[in-house]
Amino acid sequence: MEDLTWIQILAALAGRFLPVWIALAVTLVLSFWFRRRLGLYGRLFDSPIGLVGLVMLLFWVFTALFADRIVLFDPLSQIAQMKNKAPGTAIPTGIGHYLLGGDNLGRDVFSRMVAGARRVLIIAPAATAFAFMVGITLGLPAGYRGGRLDAGLSFIANLVLAFPVILLFYLLVTPEMRTTGLLTWLAGVLFLFPVIFFILLWNSRFFMHRGKRAAYLGVTLVVGLWAWSGLALNADPLGVWSMDPNLLNVFVSVVFVNAPTVFRITRGLAMDLATRDYVAAAQTRGEGPWYIMLWEILPNARGPLIVDFCLRIGYTTILLGTLGFFGLGVAPESPDWGSTINAGRRLLTIAPHPALVPAIALMSLVLALNLLADGLREESLRD
Repeated sequence: MEDLTWIQILAALAGRFLPVWIALAVTLVLSFWFRRRLGLYGRLFDSPIGLVGLVMLLFWVFTALFADRIVLFDPLSQIAQMKNKAPGTAIPTGIGHYLLGGDNLGRDVFSRMVAGARRVLIIAPAATAFAFMVGITLGLPAGYRGGRLDAGLSFIANLVLAFPVILLFYLLVTPEMRTTGLLTWLAGVLFLFPVIFFILLWNSRFFMHRGKRAAYLGVTLVVGLWAWSGLALNADPLGVWSMDPNLLNVFVSVVFVNAPTVFRITRGLAMDLATRDYVAAAQTRGEGPWYIMLWEILPNARGPLIVDFCLRIGYTTILLGTLGFFGLGVAPESPDWGSTINAGRRLLTIAPHPALVPAIALMSLVLALNLLADGLREESLRD
């Protein structure tokens, strides 16, 4: 079997991503067709920058979803004869080609890049969403109520933010930290906030409708505490919810580091929006504080929060890559992009492709999130 030329490599890559192209085309056509009904997301089609970011982000999302169909080989399998081979090299046994070459252990760089996308797009958005739950739940009352509550929570947030981020991450994800039990305790506290948030949300909305309130609160408590027991304490009796200890370290660290910044943003927005006329009207109607915060202030703060959410996923992606580069928080053989870049950097002068491929993937994903955030910012300012 002969090696592939660059034209053949590009054609083969395009073919491997066929499920992504189909899903991307269907999503964009339907989104464009119904854009007037999709609110802020639909208005992205009026922003060239936002649309480019959306297309790039959707490419990686669908790549992660269809990773099992896209990869050519097991990301962990090794073929000794394929160590540091150039892109398009044929496998001696005749079972195919390494489209983007082999790394220092003879693993397929293309398959590891695709598999790494799934890991990044699972951890970064989910951990950022948890951080937002913590920041919003604490930031709204701090900004709306003020006083000692605001002073106390702001002091704690500033205390965490005063510590260098990379150093704080480095300390939290080290194996020695796991033996102290601190991360398990932090997980137990931080992972409760989504449950608390939705309890407050439903209780304030359906306070006068006892049947609906009981149903929503019951489902939230059962599902929320069930997930909490498995994710935070690894104590799910059914084994549905669980998290690898290494992944838990990284997840908790991301939530702990990002939550104070989200708190400060939410607090500032709440302080500003609390003076608006619609808040005064809600107070005149006799609405409770949590109803005003969650159903009057929070919806009107969605623009800046959505923009920051996109940017923060990008920051988290970079941090995850940095941790992987230093070999922290994930298994050494993991196909995450940071670990792959670290493994390939030692041979940049001989075989640059094992490091360049995941580096370009990481750069493109972060660029997509930044462009999407810029587009969302432009459209939210028109509200």
